[in-house]
Amino acid sequence: MRKHIFLIVLGLLIVAAGSAVGADTKTAAAPAPDWALNATIIEACSCPMFCQCYFNAAPAGHSGAGHEGHGASEHFCRFNNVFRVNKGNYGTVKLDGAKFWVAGDLGGDFSKGQMDWAALTFDPSVTKEQRDGIAAALGRLYPVKWGSFAIAQDAPIEWKATKDRAEARLDGGKAGEVVLKRTQGMTDEPVVIKNLKYWGAPRNDGFVLMPNEVEAYRAGTKPFEFKGTNGFMITFDIASKDVAAAK
Repeated sequence: MRKHIFLIVLGLLIVAAGSAVGADTKTAAAPAPDWALNATIIEACSCPMFCQCYFNAAPAGHSGAGHEGHGASEHFCRFNNVFRVNKGNYGTVKLDGAKFWVAGDLGGDFSKGQMDWAALTFDPSVTKEQRDGIAAALGRLYPVKWGSFAIAQDAPIEWKATKDRAEARLDGGKAGEVVLKRTQGMTDEPVVIKNLKYWGAPRNDGFVLMPNEVEAYRAGTKPFEFKGTNGFMITFDIASKDVAAAK
């Protein structure tokens, strides 16, 4: 009798375990939401104009003046990328209008896809669901490995731009600041580099050349500030269907 009861209980446990495994399998197999992101970036970095990182496997070398505390042979690309989403979605969640800031350093040699560090800051208005979608897109926009990648505490992000000038400030400028001024071309229209790939994005409207008056990251343990170095604006477009097609 006891043996019979034991076998029944054992059978129920096996069935329950099987059901749990089946449920986990179904959950794991559930497809990730489709996503799409069209955004404009106010971007600046420590490289001379125009950033050679888009043509080489190492950033510019920095020597003395304007780069206090750095050796003559040190190579780095310290950047601020300030995003405003024009249109996007993560499943049914709209990403339109979301603002976020990525600061960091590409390091001295990224020929193997290994970068130094980055920190992501969201404007407080960005919801958790929107953050999930932005994270999914960023991983594909910048398909690299980071020595460290941190999510910083939320801070208000100011973002405004015209064809002549662009300004972005993090926490009123206390945590970060980027100010760009348009390069003068043959006409009053912006100087634009076309047909140059922006990281993992399959589409962009061109690099609008705008050297910085200042690009600074004043938060965290690795603050930096540069003046008169590289800057541009760019509108890119990327979606999950692009990633699937590439596979």
